[in-house]
Amino acid sequence: MEGGRYGEELDVAVRVVHMACALCQRLQEGLVSGGSGLVKSKDDDSPVTVADWSVQATVSWILSQFFGSQNVSIIAEEDVQTLSQADSAGLLEAVVNTVNECLAGAPKYGLKSPPKSLNTAQVLEAISRCNSEGGPKGRHWVLDPIDGTLGFVRGDQYAVALALIEDGKVVIGVLGCPNYPMKKELLSYHYQYHETMSRLSPPSEDMWERGCVMYARRGSGEAWMQPPIHGDKKFVWPNSARLVRVSSIDDPALATCCEPVEKTNSDHSFTAGLAHSVGFRNQPLRVYSMVKYAAIARGDAELFMKFARTGYKEKIWDHAAGVVIVEEAGGVVTDAGGRPLDFSKGPYLEGLDRGIVVCSGATLHEKIIDAVYASWDSSNL
Repeated sequence: MEGGRYGEELDVAVRVVHMACALCQRLQEGLVSGGSGLVKSKDDDSPVTVADWSVQATVSWILSQFFGSQNVSIIAEEDVQTLSQADSAGLLEAVVNTVNECLAGAPKYGLKSPPKSLNTAQVLEAISRCNSEGGPKGRHWVLDPIDGTLGFVRGDQYAVALALIEDGKVVIGVLGCPNYPMKKELLSYHYQYHETMSRLSPPSEDMWERGCVMYARRGSGEAWMQPPIHGDKKFVWPNSARLVRVSSIDDPALATCCEPVEKTNSDHSFTAGLAHSVGFRNQPLRVYSMVKYAAIARGDAELFMKFARTGYKEKIWDHAAGVVIVEEAGGVVTDAGGRPLDFSKGPYLEGLDRGIVVCSGATLHEKIIDAVYASWDSSNL
């Protein structure tokens, strides 16, 4: 994956997502231990943590320093409104300290640290710089600093997602999944169980690898997965990367369907009925965030469907990185009408036909799309 078109962009993106994952792992451990003061609520009542703003500031600063701030357009989820409030002084201080701690470790990932610690104004500027509206022309980075914040604060799955869109098309996707193990057989265990067992009986280095970073470049026909960087080790490309590929299962009776955990913005009853009508027998794999895309890309599941409730608009940062990784791994991603997702309209997936269907292959995808048309009129959506 080195060299070639977008090679430099991919290299930097993978490194900075590794940095962000390490930051998130440290903060999640503190949060699960009782650091509730690090959680704020946004206007839509979804929890936001120090990690959201810290990752956004870190990624923004690295990209701007590497490519030049005048050349970098970033669409991201968070703004500085909450951080700028008078009662958020402690939260802001925690963000500034976390960002500087993370950036100080940049050389470990082959990136440059700032010559001196960033001050509060510089951190706020880095966060607020992510205010692009995207569109059909030019290059736009798309960042979800923590996709699945509820999973993050509950000690469960979440993802750091970074993508590059050029002229409305996603050309690079990097997905950091800090709690998604490299080995499929460990999926059914909660990572905290492994941490407890590790303290009781230290495992060999490769016994289990908590976390992974997946990435792909448009047109390569390849998607890759790397383990996280542990301890004092440094990132050395390609960092034990290995190819991932979607599952070859196309019989619904043998396939596994991913479902969102949250019920607030997705209709579980419709997807469950649809899966039943197609002939799915396995229990669904319910995970937070874009980890569902990771599961499809590396063959742990065969299908992910999302049909939003009325009034909910899908955001591009919740899908961009995952879409290109699944497609380059051999999968298919469309709306429920069978059309490719349109990332050229700004922060939202405008013109989406009913929902999103992510499949491991064309045969299964065709069966699902046919079932959607057959089931839609009788649904209560």
